[in-house]
Amino acid sequence: MNARLAAIIAFRLTTTDPERLARFYESIGFSVGQAIPVPRADVALLGLTGGGTRIALTIGEQRIELEGFDRKGRPYPENATAADLCFQHFALVTPDAAAAWERARTHGATPISTGGPVTLTASAGGLTAVKFRDPEGHPLEFVQFPAALEGSRRSEWLSGIDHSAISVADADASRGFYEKLGLTVGRPTLNQGPTQVALDGLAEVCVDVVPMLPQAGTPHLELLRYRSPAGHPAGRMQANDVAATRIIWRSSRYGLLRDPDGHLHVLAEFPADRR
Repeated sequence: MNARLAAIIAFRLTTTDPERLARFYESIGFSVGQAIPVPRADVALLGLTGGGTRIALTIGEQRIELEGFDRKGRPYPENATAADLCFQHFALVTPDAAAAWERARTHGATPISTGGPVTLTASAGGLTAVKFRDPEGHPLEFVQFPAALEGSRRSEWLSGIDHSAISVADADASRGFYEKLGLTVGRPTLNQGPTQVALDGLAEVCVDVVPMLPQAGTPHLELLRYRSPAGHPAGRMQANDVAATRIIWRSSRYGLLRDPDGHLHVLAEFPADRR
């Protein structure tokens, strides 16, 4: 597909119950919109039949959309880890990762990280982070930037979405794929050691993190290539599977795109709303 990706304008999560999941996101700081039907054109683009419901969640000018379909897909895979290729999360910026995590856990989140938020090494960014799952299994992360950066991002609970991270089998192949679509490579890091082990809730973690930057900057995409532990392939996810998170891009055309590992992207010629 000949397309260019200019900016991330939204994320879409598949859920079996949009209204119930919206209450969780409201509890951690999102504003919740009204439920509307998923447009027929969008259902057809995803290769689905029947109808669906969409609820928009916003934090400032950033947006997540929860979509539930009449024809249910598979639940989030049991025992999946950050190294598995179905993994995709988005990182939520907060001034206090510990307080945000406690609030999320009170409202039904479950931990991925071991022992709560951890502060990464300077080589890995020096931020404080914690990974967890929402009540339906979607991975998320709270990130608290170092004090020097925090002032410009401070709010009561959340101040935005910094990035979305996806696990990939081959960092070079995925980097080339996204470069052809107009993204540029940021500064890669190799994350390992006790803090990364605690953050991912895995043993002997060694992961390449490759930022892929759109023209418009934040939020951006990050590629996670786990050297260890080895991840499992995702198989071909359908859009009504709970793990089939979709990034919505402002693009040069309208369409659906799968990357080399099966992660889904919706390409949009319109700003952020499609009715």
